[in-house]
Amino acid sequence: MTVDKNISPRALGTAVIVALLVGVVASLAIRAPGQISTRQAETRGSGIDRVRWRVTSSFTSSMPIIGEAPGRLAAELRAISSGSIDLQLYEPGEVVPALEITESVKEGKIEAGFMWIGYDQGRIPASTLIAAVPFGMEPMEFSAWWYYGEGRELGEALYATHNVLPLLCSITGPETAGWFRQPVESLDDLVGLKIRFAGLGGKILQRLGASVTMIPGGEIFQALEKGAIDASEFSLPVVDEMLGFGRVAKYNYFPGWHQPFSTGHLLINLSTWSALSAETQALFRLGCKAMVTDTMVQAESLQGPIIRDFAAQGVSAETLPTEILEELRRVSIEVLDEEAAKDADFARILDSQRKFSEAYDYWQQKGYLPRSF
Repeated sequence: MTVDKNISPRALGTAVIVALLVGVVASLAIRAPGQISTRQAETRGSGIDRVRWRVTSSFTSSMPIIGEAPGRLAAELRAISSGSIDLQLYEPGEVVPALEITESVKEGKIEAGFMWIGYDQGRIPASTLIAAVPFGMEPMEFSAWWYYGEGRELGEALYATHNVLPLLCSITGPETAGWFRQPVESLDDLVGLKIRFAGLGGKILQRLGASVTMIPGGEIFQALEKGAIDASEFSLPVVDEMLGFGRVAKYNYFPGWHQPFSTGHLLINLSTWSALSAETQALFRLGCKAMVTDTMVQAESLQGPIIRDFAAQGVSAETLPTEILEELRRVSIEVLDEEAAKDADFARILDSQRKFSEAYDYWQQKGYLPRSF
C-alpha cells in the first residue's frame, strides 16, 4: 500500500483504526451461528457475546414445567442480555434423537441441549446420581449439595471428559411411583410385571422380578393402552395427567421412592462454553439458577389440585404398602453399593452425597416439624 506523504499523522492513525475495526466486523460476519473463537474471548475479556445456539430438549415444549423450562430460560436470557443471547429451541427429535442429546452436544452437532441426564446411565453410569437417586435427597437438600457441597464440582468433572458442561437448570419434587392397570398389594405383584421405568429405579424393580423397559414419554400412553406394558412411571402428576395415563391405568401409586428429586440440566458443548466471555458465562449460570427456583416452586404449586381431582376421573391415588417400600429401600442400598464398586466416578459422587446427607440430617430432623404436624 502506498502512503500519501501529505496525510497528517492523526489522519493516518484514524485510518488504521478504521481498517482494524472493519477487519473485526468482517471476521464476525463470516463466523457460523453459535461459533465464538477462543482467541476472541481471550483478547476481548469482557462484554456480552452474541450467542445464537441450536438447543433441543428431551421433553416436548407442551409438557408442564419440564417441557416449558427451556423456553422460559431462553426468554430470561434474551431479556437480561438485551437480545444478545438468543437460544433457538427445537422439539425432541427435530434435530437429534431425544435420548441422544449428550452425544450430539459432545460432537458439536448442536451447541446445547436440555435433558434429564439419567438417560445417560448406559454410557455415563454416575450421571443418574445427579438426575435422581432412589430414597435419596429431596430438592432443597440436593440443591444445597450441588451449590454449596461438592455437587457442581463433581458433576462438571464427570461430564468434562465428554466435552460437555452440565448446568443445573431445573429441579422438581418426587414423581409418582407409577401408573398401574392393576392394584399393587404385595411384593408378589411386582414379579413378572411389565413396567416402563427409568434410571436406577428400573434396576431395583428388575431385582424384585419385574420386567423393565425404557421408552420415551410420548410412547407410554399407547403402550399402556395396547397392553404392551402393565405399568409405567414418568413424571409429576400434572405432566402425567396431560399425557392421559389415568385414562388407561387407574391406579396411581405414591410416594415417588425412585425420584425424591428430579433435575434438568442444560448441557453445553465445553469448547463452545470455553470461548464465551466471563460475563456471558455468568448470565447462563444466573439464568439456570433462577430456573431451579422457578421450576421447584411451580411444581410444588400444581400437584395438590391434580391429585385432589383424581376421584372425579375414576383414578385411585394409592400409597405403596410399607412392606414394599422397606424392600425397595433395602434393594436400593444394595444396587447403589454394587454400582459404586464398578465405577470410580459413581463411588466418588455417592460418597459425597452420603456424607452431606449424614450432616444435613441433624438439621432436617431438628429444624423442621415432623410431617405428622
